[in-house]
Amino acid sequence: MLRDHPQPPGLQCEDLPPHRAGTVFPLLREAIPALTLPAWLRFARRITAPRQAGQSGIKVARRLPRPMPCGLFIWRRNEDLEHGSVLVAEHLVAIDLLDPEPVMACLVRELEALAQRLGCGGIRTMVIRPDAPIATRLLAAGHAKDGAAMWKPLPNVAPPRKSAVSARRRN
Repeated sequence: MLRDHPQPPGLQCEDLPPHRAGTVFPLLREAIPALTLPAWLRFARRITAPRQAGQSGIKVARRLPRPMPCGLFIWRRNEDLEHGSVLVAEHLVAIDLLDPEPVMACLVRELEALAQRLGCGGIRTMVIRPDAPIATRLLAAGHAKDGAAMWKPLPNVAPPRKSAVSARRRN
């Protein structure tokens, strides 16, 4: 845990309620420029569904007393053969016009606190750009590079079809 860096004053991390998912869309567009609002809202509803409590969610950082988030990460709890329960965090975003460093520190501190609350044996962070400032903050907090994330896009693959259940709900 980050014992040498106190909690930045005026910053708070909290769960993103499902009905507020639209408020963080501009932050996500920084990480995923091609993201559309409808796609984000569908994804956020699945991640923050009540049945997912304790298994996945979205954490946001905001400067008090402002209501709008200035940072976030998406998390899920996975089981790992070597480490047991592991907190997996991705799409860490911190945007602050004056100084994003305190926002990053707040997010990293919340990652570690969340992992402890969930009883996880480790944290796996997915940072797409290793030169991003959040990667530097994670390394400074004791996170280490652990392999590499690889990605291969598959051409001409149709998006998943909607289930018959969701089609009936629309009718």
